[in-house]
Amino acid sequence: MVQSRSHTDPILEKSPPSLLLWGQPTPALKALAQSLSAVFQQRGYRLEPGAEAPRAVLNFIRAEQPTPYRRKAQGTMVISFLELPQMPPDPIAALYSYLVRALSNMLVVYVPGQGAYFLTLELGQYHEPEGPQFAERLFERIHPIASSVLVVNNRFEADLEPELWQGDTLTQSLSAAGRRLAEWDLLPAAFPIEEILPPEDLRHVKRLYGIGGLSYGNLSVRKDSQRFWMSASGVDKANLREIGRDILMVKDYDPVENAMRLSVPPGLEPRRVSVDAIEHWMIYREHPQVGAIIHVHAWMENIPSTQFNYPCGTYELACAVAEKVRQAPDPSRAVVGLKNHGLTITGHSLEDILERIEGRLLRQVPMS
Repeated sequence: MVQSRSHTDPILEKSPPSLLLWGQPTPALKALAQSLSAVFQQRGYRLEPGAEAPRAVLNFIRAEQPTPYRRKAQGTMVISFLELPQMPPDPIAALYSYLVRALSNMLVVYVPGQGAYFLTLELGQYHEPEGPQFAERLFERIHPIASSVLVVNNRFEADLEPELWQGDTLTQSLSAAGRRLAEWDLLPAAFPIEEILPPEDLRHVKRLYGIGGLSYGNLSVRKDSQRFWMSASGVDKANLREIGRDILMVKDYDPVENAMRLSVPPGLEPRRVSVDAIEHWMIYREHPQVGAIIHVHAWMENIPSTQFNYPCGTYELACAVAEKVRQAPDPSRAVVGLKNHGLTITGHSLEDILERIEGRLLRQVPMS
């Protein structure tokens, strides 16, 4: 059954999470949809054909027309299914556009006789072979994403101290670290989202998630016991300059609104903070000795890793990473792998982190 949450978690639905099947599946996918839907219901989901804001949507698309399910709420997670006769040689190049065009959190490509191949927005890709308990194994892959809670709402408060409107030495160190990371070429965008989505769908995605684009990686530095500076969402990390636009002051998390609280200068239209702000907030609050955090889409050998491929910006991923930091011999200098995604690294300062990881990063993130 679906696990319960503590009172400190974001407010979630009290009734069983709803499941919606959408689209016109092929005959093979129709059989899979029936068996997978049965497993979802056995595990605590409620099949609700007319749900306005379902918790999870299994969206069945065709290669010639990847019709999206246009969700009405951030809390809806969409898993799209596509049947192909075989997998292309370069799955990311061939299939990532289907994932984005269908406005999905995860794409499942079903190849009869071979099984299911998964692709996520964070470039996670892995395979589940056909065989005994196939639907149950697919559920175990899908459930961590379907049940995740995004923390992407921002509450902007124009109360940043005037002496910080132009930044400080910490924001200067943030800018310098962003330039250095860019030189390492470790902050790739998977694909240019503006070239994949038509304008209407692009506007829909940006409104729903408050993003400026698919930009991977972020960095932050502690200001005091309660606050930290962090890079904004979807910005060029090599050009972090303007306070409230490129760099934001995060001061708290509100679990009732499920939103990050930010201090900004008056009189400007701020950008949203990076979607991983909830993760950084958890780490800074628990470990006063942590002075900076960097996330990169790369890997290092022999590191502890989270168990599930939770989506970026979710409360669940933040908790999983915070748990690994907590278990580290020295939480103030931890290196944690995010399954099928990348690394979160803590340090006493940004310079401390960069010195420790330079020359040790592997460009290819292992997928499993």
